[in-house]
Amino acid sequence: MRKSTKVAVLMAVWLAGALPSLAFAYSGDKQLKATAPGTSTQSYELKEFSSDFKMYKIGDIAPDIYRTEPYNIKSWQLRHLPAPQAGSHWTYMGGNYVLITDAEGKILQALAGDIFYQH
Repeated sequence: MRKSTKVAVLMAVWLAGALPSLAFAYSGDKQLKATAPGTSTQSYELKEFSSDFKMYKIGDIAPDIYRTEPYNIKSWQLRHLPAPQAGSHWTYMGGNYVLITDAEGKILQALAGDIFYQH
């Protein structure tokens, strides 16, 4: 076997062993834990997040664009999101799912975008 073939085989074996250990979900510096379907979304909850080069926290007002129809996430079940409260809708800001009020865009809840991959 040629040396370059041996190196390629060794790299492939190493990568196959290393990839599962690299498959962690992170939001900033906080490691997130996956939860089973139908269980709490607590491990995905964010107190603050960044979007459009600005930091947001619960209670802040989202920019007007996130209250428009194209940003209204209607398929929240497919994304493993809880049902929106009356008078609110889910939107997507800075890679995160954000529940905002329809009227003023007040941020009610924020969940890391990794919730989509919840098993």
